[in-house]
Amino acid sequence: MRLLALVAGIAVALAAPVHALSVPSNGKLAFDVMRKGKDIGDHSYSFSGGGGALTVKVATDIVVKVPLIRTTAYSFKHTSVERWKSGKLQELSSATNDDGAPHSLQTANKGALPASLWNDDILRSSKLMNTIDGKIMTVRVADLGADTVETKAGSVPAHHYRVSGDLARDLWYDADGILAQVAFKADDGSTVIYIRK
Repeated sequence: MRLLALVAGIAVALAAPVHALSVPSNGKLAFDVMRKGKDIGDHSYSFSGGGGALTVKVATDIVVKVPLIRTTAYSFKHTSVERWKSGKLQELSSATNDDGAPHSLQTANKGALPASLWNDDILRSSKLMNTIDGKIMTVRVADLGADTVETKAGSVPAHHYRVSGDLARDLWYDADGILAQVAFKADDGSTVIYIRK
């Protein structure tokens, strides 16, 4: 009886449609990175491809300056390329300079979604892959309900989620499942917010 239930469960899972990846219609998604009311950089996604094949390019460029003397206190640059097929990650490559410490990654699918945040399927996952070093992170997701976020184009109705565990992020997705805002605590305790352009 247990075997029949298992077989039936597998059949249902195989019959279920693959969740469509939420991609902006114009193929682009960009954010200003804000900290303490100041614009400290940019975070962007570009999407290309068709016919079940999708390429996602992610770029982050952050520079924190010391007030008054304007020297750089911290810098972070990251680029990555995700290749997807039929809704599944095939491979990911990235290059990161975290305040002078270089990292590079070239990996196939490790059975976990990348923690690049654009894909709202991460809200239904307990494991995410760090896009800097490839490590698998254990996470929990709390649904905080309907909300409204301010973007450069005005107010947007969104749904608020809190990711905790090995990755801590507050995430807002709009009605189309497109990332609308990100917030998290920096190492110094300040709040960093990604404001959608």
